[in-house]
Formats: sequence, C-alpha cells, structure tokens
Amino acid sequence: MKLSAPKNVTWWIAVVVGVLGILGSFVSIPLVSANSFWFVVVGFVLLALGTLLKGL
Repeated sequence: MKLSAPKNVTWWIAVVVGVLGILGSFVSIPLVSANSFWFVVVGFVLLALGTLLKGL
C-alpha cells in the first residue's frame, strides 16, 4: 500500500471538522454539540482517506 499526502484542501476541511467537533464538546454550538463525537470521527476518516487515496 502506497500512502500519499492529502491535498491542502482536504487537510484543512478535516482539521476544521475535527476542531468543530472538539469545540462542540466544550461550547454549546446548536448542531455540532449534539454530534461532536461524529464530527471528530468524520475529520479523522477524511484525513485517513486523503492519505490512502491518491488525488483526494
């Protein structure tokens, strides 16, 4: 399996989604706070897919 670095856009989207999930567990954000765990999971999965799939 050959890994590649994710594109900058993919990396930034994953970071923003992950940070929203972390903030949602500390601060009350209407949609995010109820699903903060899933926001972090989606951020990590997106980052992993960006590393595994070429061109993402």
